[in-house]
Amino acid sequence: MLLKKILNFPLLVVSVLLIHTSCTEEWLEPKPLSFYAPENVYVDENGLRAILPTLRKDLKREVYENQHWFMLEFASSDLAVSGDQPDYANLTPSGSMYKYLSMFSDIYEFIKNTNVLISRIDDVEWKDAQTRNAILSEAYFFRSYWYYRLVHSYGDVPWVGQEYGGAKLDFNTHSRWAILDKIQSDMEFAVEWLPEQPSMGVPSKYAGHHLLTKIYLANSNFDKAIESASTIINGPFALMDTRFGSTASDPSRNVLWDLHRVENKNLPQNTETIFTTIDRFEAPDEARSIGLYAARNYVPHWWSFPDSRGTAGVSSQSPQADTLGQGNHDVNANYFHSHGIWAEFGYDWETTPDLRRADVNWIEMEEITYADPQSPNFGEPVNQKYLASLADTNYMWRSYPFYKTFMPPELGRPTGRAVGGNGDWYIFRLAETYLLRAEAYYWKDQLSMAAADINKVRERAKAALISPDMVTIDYIFHERARELYMEEPRHSEMVRVANIMARGNLNGYSLANFHEKNWYYDRVIRFNNWYETPKYSRRGGQQANISPFNVYWPIPQSVVTANTLGVINQNLGYQGAENNVPPLETTE
Repeated sequence: MLLKKILNFPLLVVSVLLIHTSCTEEWLEPKPLSFYAPENVYVDENGLRAILPTLRKDLKREVYENQHWFMLEFASSDLAVSGDQPDYANLTPSGSMYKYLSMFSDIYEFIKNTNVLISRIDDVEWKDAQTRNAILSEAYFFRSYWYYRLVHSYGDVPWVGQEYGGAKLDFNTHSRWAILDKIQSDMEFAVEWLPEQPSMGVPSKYAGHHLLTKIYLANSNFDKAIESASTIINGPFALMDTRFGSTASDPSRNVLWDLHRVENKNLPQNTETIFTTIDRFEAPDEARSIGLYAARNYVPHWWSFPDSRGTAGVSSQSPQADTLGQGNHDVNANYFHSHGIWAEFGYDWETTPDLRRADVNWIEMEEITYADPQSPNFGEPVNQKYLASLADTNYMWRSYPFYKTFMPPELGRPTGRAVGGNGDWYIFRLAETYLLRAEAYYWKDQLSMAAADINKVRERAKAALISPDMVTIDYIFHERARELYMEEPRHSEMVRVANIMARGNLNGYSLANFHEKNWYYDRVIRFNNWYETPKYSRRGGQQANISPFNVYWPIPQSVVTANTLGVINQNLGYQGAENNVPPLETTE
């Protein structure tokens, strides 16, 4: 397919023009069905504004639909493996492992949409600079967001910064550092013009600063990262530490439960929200997704649990299933996530005061019962002894954070199943801003300041406070795991840190052998017990395996091959990398 999705001028039009120039008969003249061509639509402010809803809707691919992109991020992290496809030897430039390849092309489609607006911004006569720059800044925000994701998923990639009107076959790879410099510059402009209090789903000045903070960190500009994060922290935001919203009157719950109800995420009283997607069941079909799939992607496959007969003694069509969710273990979280990171200060996962691991917020397998009235074990807790093999245990038996996966039926289920319906979702919230600033302080060896920011997040969760000597980059990512599970592009954030270390030649890492030795891989191997012996195995024999070069995902071979007049590099470790050339170090 190449980057043909970047193109905005169908070749069919070229054919029509050729025919028209060679024949003059009136009956050969094309009769357009519509005059909604770009040159007729993008001629004024309203025409360019019409692009913005598409840019906002594109962001939904991160967290909606089955096997969405945040799912890929956790399945390839220190916290989980991919339930059905855990062997990254199967992730090849021509393979079909989940959506690791299609994500590349889809993101370039989204970038194309931003470039249409950016390239045409001065084809319009504007009433004032404020209006022009605000619209341009929103396009910069989304383009920068997607390039941040590309360079942390695929490394060096082609920079495409303009709209193209015809076929282009001479793309070349740009250095991720050149791209980071460009989106840093774009976002420094954007934060000056984005609105402070936009409508829901529209990025604000503070959402811009949050993204810019991540870019500054990726570029090792730690002072600027602290300044940008502080703009948010000192702004009109505060961590939610009192009950609020739709479940505030339920004494059995807590503020973390309230915080993660989809109907509460954009309430005016939720002062923690910086930027979310908007997705409502009551919206028209074209304005909503097919659902969050929060349960489908993150909940274990409990609903086929066998009883003493060897057949399923539970039911996927029951009140229990409506509550627990029909999981498919696409993200099969590990023991470290459900138990290990909660063992600190003399506590374990059962005794910790941390609300993020409170019993009311999690489901333990012993709480699930055989719900089929025909089962001889009806009403009993599900029992591991009836499982046929260790492989069955791996994907059926696991604790999970119910407070983030629960979607009540009344909020709507377009799929008809309890896999996770429509609802708003956090992209940026204040708790992450504190952890980003803590990381910037850590790199500057200001550990007291880092500990203070981490403790702001922990204090709200009723967790024991840490001392400065406990602050390490690993501890910061432990805290991100406790706070931001299901909410962050986990793999991308780990790759960002791996590059900071390699670029700074820290802890024995370097850019020269990044595909052979990097912090991302080392952390995965240290903390993800699914890669330990005996390794996670799926029915059918596939085992969990990962290599250092999987720090980046492969560039689709179809893109590389079709780019006949240029060179798009393949990531080292994957077939085809032997044809690489030095990437471009500046963006045009």
